[in-house]
Amino acid sequence: MTPKGPLLSLAIGAALVANAPVEEAGEEPEACAIEVIVLGAGQDAGAPQIGNAGDDGPHLLPSSLGVIDREGSARYLFDATPAITQQLAMLDGVEPPAAGLGVDGVFLTHAHIGHYLGLAFLGFEAANADSVPVYAMPRMAQFLRSNAPWSQLVAYDNIAITEMADQMLIPVSDSFAVSPILMPHRDELSETVGFAILGGLNAALYVPDLDSWDEWEESSGATLEQLIANVDVAFIDATFWDDNELDGRDMSAIPHPRVAATMDRLQHLSASERDKVHFIHYNHTNPIRDPDSAESREVRARGFNIARRGDGYCLTD
Repeated sequence: MTPKGPLLSLAIGAALVANAPVEEAGEEPEACAIEVIVLGAGQDAGAPQIGNAGDDGPHLLPSSLGVIDREGSARYLFDATPAITQQLAMLDGVEPPAAGLGVDGVFLTHAHIGHYLGLAFLGFEAANADSVPVYAMPRMAQFLRSNAPWSQLVAYDNIAITEMADQMLIPVSDSFAVSPILMPHRDELSETVGFAILGGLNAALYVPDLDSWDEWEESSGATLEQLIANVDVAFIDATFWDDNELDGRDMSAIPHPRVAATMDRLQHLSASERDKVHFIHYNHTNPIRDPDSAESREVRARGFNIARRGDGYCLTD
């Protein structure tokens, strides 16, 4: 089948980076050239959430990925969360920056609090960064340019915005490229995208937020199964476990794919395809927050995975 839509972006991206160095037989293995690090796996507010200081469950940082390009001595963030200070310190422990903050680019999914508030710490009152590249969709870019305090980041040249387009292929280096994929979501302030992250001959998918896979399939002309087939690891929305999670709330008004329903939807896939799926962006109420919960055990027993802070994945193996 000829790829189309986001699948075409993935196919082009694989061709773009196909010239990545190949290790010869008998050579010592080199450090991973393009590595994806999970810097946080929680919903926007993390855990414990405000007003719940007594919550003694596992600590969650908002969802974010770091990408290390060792050949280019560069590091990139996918989403700038309110926990950016802690998350950059974590990244420093994996691969120290070549200089300064070591933020060579920030790719934003959308304008909900867990995904862009960390940009404020690049500003005059904190890092006073120098023209950090920020990749954003047109409405997201306009929001940043037009609303304080984000507009001050632009005026003071703390950030330099590059506008993206749906399925646009962004060659970040000779062996690393990124492509945004529009996702249906509550778009009060900006569009919402996921990202295909392309390194070497491999690819990762990052979709922390969307309303419905059915809605995305209708608008894109592709299927979730096809999207997973075209990547090697897929970080996808796991905000809620099922429709019974929030007492006293009409959960139909909070449309996210439920983890239980996503597993049912993908259970027909082969074991190797199911193993690609890593659930991310789980709410503090979601029982998969606890690695020892019955629900976490169920995810693993059914052949899927749960993203945990500190997990790393090499895209150039």
